[in-house]
Amino acid sequence: MLQLVLFDIDGTLIRTGGAGVHAFERTAATEFHISDGMRAMQFAGRTDTSLVREFFERHGLAATPENFQRFFDRYVFWLDHLLPRHSGAVCPGVRELLAGLRALPHPPLLGLQTGNIRLGAEIKLRHFGLWGWFEVGGFGDDDACRPTLTRRAVERAARRLGRPLTPRDVIVVGDTPHDIDCARAVGARVLAVATGGATREQLAARAPDWLVDDLTQIDARTLAGGA
Repeated sequence: MLQLVLFDIDGTLIRTGGAGVHAFERTAATEFHISDGMRAMQFAGRTDTSLVREFFERHGLAATPENFQRFFDRYVFWLDHLLPRHSGAVCPGVRELLAGLRALPHPPLLGLQTGNIRLGAEIKLRHFGLWGWFEVGGFGDDDACRPTLTRRAVERAARRLGRPLTPRDVIVVGDTPHDIDCARAVGARVLAVATGGATREQLAARAPDWLVDDLTQIDARTLAGGA
Protein backbone atom coordinates (compact mmCIF):
# COMPACT_ATOMS: atom_id res chain seq x y z
CA MET A 1 0.00 0.00 0.00
CA LEU A 2 1.23 3.48 -0.84
CA GLN A 3 2.31 5.13 2.43
CA LEU A 4 4.30 8.23 1.44
CA VAL A 5 4.48 10.61 -1.52
CA LEU A 6 7.41 13.05 -1.48
CA PHE A 7 7.34 16.12 -3.72
CA ASP A 8 10.09 18.37 -4.95
CA ILE A 9 9.08 22.05 -4.89
CA ASP A 10 10.57 24.25 -7.63
CA GLY A 11 9.41 23.20 -11.07
CA THR A 12 7.28 20.40 -9.62
CA LEU A 13 4.78 22.10 -7.31
CA ILE A 14 5.38 25.74 -8.17
CA ARG A 15 7.24 28.18 -10.35
CA THR A 16 8.40 31.34 -8.56
CA GLY A 17 9.05 33.40 -11.69
CA GLY A 18 12.70 33.67 -10.73
CA ALA A 19 12.11 34.98 -7.21
CA GLY A 20 14.35 32.35 -5.62
CA VAL A 21 17.34 33.05 -7.86
CA HIS A 22 16.84 36.79 -7.47
CA ALA A 23 16.76 36.40 -3.68
CA PHE A 24 20.13 34.62 -3.87
CA GLU A 25 21.52 37.41 -6.06
CA ARG A 26 20.20 40.16 -3.76
CA THR A 27 21.72 38.39 -0.76
CA ALA A 28 25.10 38.15 -2.44
CA ALA A 29 24.97 41.85 -3.28
CA THR A 30 23.57 43.26 -0.04
CA GLU A 31 25.14 40.98 2.57
CA PHE A 32 28.46 40.08 0.89
CA HIS A 33 28.82 43.05 -1.51
CA ILE A 34 29.32 40.82 -4.57
CA SER A 35 27.31 41.78 -7.64
CA ASP A 36 26.50 39.09 -10.21
CA GLY A 37 27.80 36.58 -7.68
CA MET A 38 25.52 33.80 -8.93
CA ARG A 39 26.26 34.19 -12.64
CA ALA A 40 26.68 30.86 -14.47
CA MET A 41 25.64 28.81 -11.45
CA GLN A 42 23.19 25.96 -12.14
CA PHE A 43 20.24 26.00 -9.74
CA ALA A 44 17.91 23.24 -10.96
CA GLY A 45 17.86 20.22 -8.66
CA ARG A 46 20.49 21.63 -6.29
CA THR A 47 20.32 22.15 -2.55
CA ASP A 48 20.46 25.69 -1.18
CA THR A 49 23.39 24.64 0.99
CA SER A 50 25.42 23.38 -1.97
CA LEU A 51 24.67 26.57 -3.92
CA VAL A 52 25.84 28.80 -1.08
CA ARG A 53 28.96 26.68 -0.63
CA GLU A 54 29.74 27.07 -4.34
CA PHE A 55 29.17 30.83 -4.08
CA PHE A 56 31.61 31.01 -1.16
CA GLU A 57 34.22 28.96 -3.04
CA ARG A 58 33.91 31.04 -6.21
CA HIS A 59 34.50 34.27 -4.32
CA GLY A 60 37.05 33.19 -1.73
CA LEU A 61 34.70 33.43 1.24
CA ALA A 62 35.02 31.16 4.26
CA ALA A 63 32.32 28.45 4.35
CA THR A 64 31.82 28.87 8.10
CA PRO A 65 28.57 28.20 9.97
CA GLU A 66 28.42 31.94 10.67
CA ASN A 67 28.61 32.83 6.98
CA PHE A 68 25.96 30.27 6.06
CA GLN A 69 23.72 31.74 8.76
CA ARG A 70 24.38 35.27 7.49
CA PHE A 71 23.50 34.21 3.96
CA PHE A 72 20.30 32.36 4.81
CA ASP A 73 19.04 34.99 7.25
CA ARG A 74 19.20 37.61 4.51
CA TYR A 75 18.03 35.20 1.79
CA VAL A 76 14.70 34.43 3.48
CA PHE A 77 14.11 38.17 3.94
CA TRP A 78 14.62 38.77 0.22
CA LEU A 79 12.60 35.70 -0.78
CA ASP A 80 9.59 36.85 1.21
CA HIS A 81 9.98 40.36 -0.21
CA LEU A 82 10.36 39.30 -3.86
CA LEU A 83 7.79 36.52 -4.24
CA PRO A 84 4.79 38.88 -4.56
CA ARG A 85 6.73 40.90 -7.17
CA HIS A 86 7.28 37.96 -9.53
CA SER A 87 4.77 36.19 -11.74
CA GLY A 88 4.94 32.73 -10.20
CA ALA A 89 2.24 30.08 -10.24
CA VAL A 90 1.25 26.65 -9.01
CA CYS A 91 2.11 24.07 -11.67
CA PRO A 92 -0.78 22.48 -13.58
CA GLY A 93 -2.55 19.62 -11.86
CA VAL A 94 -0.84 20.06 -8.49
CA ARG A 95 -3.85 20.98 -6.39
CA GLU A 96 -5.96 18.25 -8.00
CA LEU A 97 -3.34 15.56 -7.39
CA LEU A 98 -2.84 16.59 -3.76
CA ALA A 99 -6.59 16.57 -3.17
CA GLY A 100 -6.91 13.21 -4.90
CA LEU A 101 -4.19 11.65 -2.76
CA ARG A 102 -5.77 13.01 0.40
CA ALA A 103 -9.17 11.61 -0.69
CA LEU A 104 -7.97 8.02 -1.21
CA PRO A 105 -9.53 5.38 1.08
CA HIS A 106 -6.10 4.92 2.69
CA PRO A 107 -4.39 8.26 2.07
CA PRO A 108 -0.58 8.36 2.14
CA LEU A 109 1.42 10.91 4.05
CA LEU A 110 2.31 13.86 1.83
CA GLY A 111 5.83 15.18 2.25
CA LEU A 112 8.62 17.17 0.68
CA GLN A 113 12.10 16.25 -0.53
CA THR A 114 13.58 19.53 -1.59
CA GLY A 115 16.86 21.36 -1.84
CA ASN A 116 15.21 24.43 -0.29
CA ILE A 117 16.07 25.17 3.31
CA ARG A 118 13.00 24.53 5.45
CA LEU A 119 12.10 28.17 6.03
CA GLY A 120 12.57 28.94 2.34
CA ALA A 121 10.28 26.03 1.45
CA GLU A 122 7.67 27.29 3.88
CA ILE A 123 7.82 30.86 2.56
CA LYS A 124 7.39 29.68 -1.03
CA LEU A 125 4.58 27.22 -0.37
CA ARG A 126 2.68 29.51 2.02
CA HIS A 127 2.75 32.18 -0.68
CA PHE A 128 0.93 29.79 -3.02
CA GLY A 129 -1.36 28.30 -0.36
CA LEU A 130 0.25 24.84 -0.43
CA TRP A 131 2.25 24.54 2.80
CA GLY A 132 -0.59 23.02 4.80
CA TRP A 133 -0.76 19.92 2.59
CA PHE A 134 2.60 18.55 3.77
CA GLU A 135 3.30 16.69 7.00
CA VAL A 136 6.97 15.69 6.78
CA GLY A 137 10.03 16.56 4.74
CA GLY A 138 13.71 16.56 4.05
CA PHE A 139 15.22 19.99 3.38
CA GLY A 140 18.35 21.65 2.08
CA ASP A 141 19.49 22.56 5.58
CA ASP A 142 19.35 18.87 6.60
CA ASP A 143 22.19 18.05 4.23
CA ALA A 144 23.87 19.38 1.09
CA CYS A 145 23.39 15.99 -0.59
CA ARG A 146 19.95 15.48 -2.15
CA PRO A 147 19.73 11.67 -1.61
CA THR A 148 20.60 12.13 2.07
CA LEU A 149 17.81 14.63 2.65
CA THR A 150 15.41 12.29 0.82
CA ARG A 151 16.40 9.53 3.25
CA ARG A 152 15.78 11.97 6.08
CA ALA A 153 12.25 12.60 4.80
CA VAL A 154 11.54 8.85 4.66
CA GLU A 155 12.90 8.38 8.19
CA ARG A 156 10.69 11.18 9.53
CA ALA A 157 7.67 9.69 7.80
CA ALA A 158 8.39 6.28 9.31
CA ARG A 159 8.56 7.83 12.78
CA ARG A 160 5.28 9.65 12.14
CA LEU A 161 3.62 6.42 11.01
CA GLY A 162 5.19 4.38 13.80
CA ARG A 163 6.49 1.69 11.46
CA PRO A 164 9.28 1.19 8.93
CA LEU A 165 8.67 1.94 5.27
CA THR A 166 9.66 -0.34 2.42
CA PRO A 167 10.74 1.06 -0.96
CA ARG A 168 7.37 0.04 -2.47
CA ASP A 169 5.64 2.26 0.10
CA VAL A 170 7.22 5.47 -1.28
CA ILE A 171 6.85 7.55 -4.45
CA VAL A 172 9.01 10.60 -5.23
CA VAL A 173 7.63 13.29 -7.56
CA GLY A 174 10.11 15.63 -9.22
CA ASP A 175 11.11 17.53 -12.34
CA THR A 176 14.86 16.87 -12.69
CA PRO A 177 17.20 13.88 -13.02
CA HIS A 178 18.37 14.74 -9.49
CA ASP A 179 14.90 13.85 -8.19
CA ILE A 180 14.99 10.52 -10.01
CA ASP A 181 18.42 9.81 -8.51
CA CYS A 182 17.04 10.65 -5.05
CA ALA A 183 14.20 8.19 -5.51
CA ARG A 184 16.54 5.44 -6.66
CA ALA A 185 18.86 6.09 -3.71
CA VAL A 186 16.08 5.11 -1.29
CA GLY A 187 14.63 2.42 -3.56
CA ALA A 188 11.44 4.41 -4.17
CA ARG A 189 9.46 4.66 -7.34
CA VAL A 190 9.43 7.99 -9.13
CA LEU A 191 6.98 10.15 -11.03
CA ALA A 192 8.91 12.54 -13.28
CA VAL A 193 7.12 15.65 -14.52
CA ALA A 194 8.46 17.86 -17.31
CA THR A 195 7.34 21.21 -15.87
CA GLY A 196 10.66 22.46 -14.58
CA GLY A 197 14.38 21.96 -14.78
CA ALA A 198 14.68 19.21 -17.41
CA THR A 199 13.23 18.20 -20.74
CA ARG A 200 11.04 15.15 -21.21
CA GLU A 201 13.92 13.49 -23.07
CA GLN A 202 16.38 14.10 -20.22
CA LEU A 203 13.91 12.64 -17.75
CA ALA A 204 13.10 9.64 -19.96
CA ALA A 205 16.81 8.78 -20.15
CA ARG A 206 16.67 8.03 -16.38
CA ALA A 207 13.77 5.59 -16.85
CA PRO A 208 11.30 6.90 -14.23
CA ASP A 209 8.31 4.72 -13.35
CA TRP A 210 5.94 7.38 -14.67
CA LEU A 211 6.71 10.33 -16.96
CA VAL A 212 4.18 13.07 -17.69
CA ASP A 213 4.25 16.50 -19.28
CA ASP A 214 2.42 17.92 -16.27
CA LEU A 215 0.45 16.60 -13.31
CA THR A 216 -2.90 16.91 -15.10
CA GLN A 217 -1.88 13.72 -16.94
CA ILE A 218 -1.95 11.45 -13.89
CA ASP A 219 -4.27 10.94 -10.94
CA ALA A 220 -4.02 9.67 -7.41
CA ARG A 221 -5.69 6.34 -8.11
CA THR A 222 -3.14 5.58 -10.83
CA LEU A 223 -0.29 6.17 -8.38
CA ALA A 224 -1.94 4.21 -5.59
CA GLY A 225 -2.85 1.42 -7.99
CA GLY A 226 0.80 0.91 -8.83
CA ALA A 227 1.65 0.27 -5.16
